[in-house]
Amino acid sequence: MRKYSQLTAMLAITRAGLKSIFRSPSSVIFGFAFPFVFILVFGFIGNNAGAPVYKIALDKSCDTTNALFDSIKTSNRIRVVRFDNDKDLRESLVKGKITGIFSIRKNETPIPAYTYTISTTSASNDKWPQFMPVVNNIVNTISNQKYVNRPTFAVPDFDYKRDVEEIREYKTIDFILPGQLGFSLLSSGVFGVAFMFFNLRNTLVLKRFFATPISRTYIILGEGLARIIFQMLTAIVIIVAGHFIFGFTLIHGLFTLLEMLVLSFIGLVVFMGLGFIVSGLATSDSTIPPFANLLTLPQFLLGGTFFSVEVFPKWLQPISNALPLTHLNTAMRAVAFEGQNLWDVKNEIGILLLWGVIVYAVAVKVFKWE
Repeated sequence: MRKYSQLTAMLAITRAGLKSIFRSPSSVIFGFAFPFVFILVFGFIGNNAGAPVYKIALDKSCDTTNALFDSIKTSNRIRVVRFDNDKDLRESLVKGKITGIFSIRKNETPIPAYTYTISTTSASNDKWPQFMPVVNNIVNTISNQKYVNRPTFAVPDFDYKRDVEEIREYKTIDFILPGQLGFSLLSSGVFGVAFMFFNLRNTLVLKRFFATPISRTYIILGEGLARIIFQMLTAIVIIVAGHFIFGFTLIHGLFTLLEMLVLSFIGLVVFMGLGFIVSGLATSDSTIPPFANLLTLPQFLLGGTFFSVEVFPKWLQPISNALPLTHLNTAMRAVAFEGQNLWDVKNEIGILLLWGVIVYAVAVKVFKWE
């Protein structure tokens, strides 16, 4: 009789355990896919973490035929941004998305040959004080290389009272809260609906409903309405608490709150459609989280929840701009801080509704009653 080998038994258990892990979709996705996505996304954001990049627009009268402008164009600390119209430029100034409008002016006297300045707003008070020393260092470098033993060829001409426009502060909470509210709606819509209807089907509750006179449509409407009421109450708490505790901007007060709730309702209905899809595709409780996270995590990372879509590479931005959460977040920020009404954000609402049509068309095909 062969002697029982503890080592062989241990290795057999190890082998069976590995097979079980690799056969589990949740293990594979959470172990491999999600960490890779996090590394990919935050790696893009962190490329310039040690050295901030200052985005500037050029004044229409800016002199671009000089060494200073040539150095700014090639600098890895400064990025020149061009705008299609004055409205977009103004919006970026008000929100502090750019450092300011930079200008280089050629003087009539040869010494100094140029004067440079920046026009900005108080929303960029965290940027322009660090930006100007960067430009000064560029000027000093050029002077040391080309104008040795001569006065500097360019000098700053900046006055705070003249060049910094005081505007309503665009606080961090004004960006973060709509993103968090949007993601809360997304998570509730997808996970809540997916688990709810899967469990109702799995525990035969839906089958028991069929023995009653109520129709299937009203079963869905009843369960869906409960989810909507709960999440709308949650949205009210988040917005009101953010306003009174953290100073979240509701530019038109109660009217803005109501408009944000309308947007929340539209977004939640769309996201619930994703939940219906997941509940239809899931074959067990363990398969719901992987399916749901495949729909929610990319939107959480790429949908403008914590940071602007603009931080991503240009090739990734179209993908971000196609996601429904991106448009919900954009619409809510425009309504809350900028004072736009629902008609002003009709493009974002239209894209959300288009997503709704697509999502529910798929949901009808894959949803299961039994």
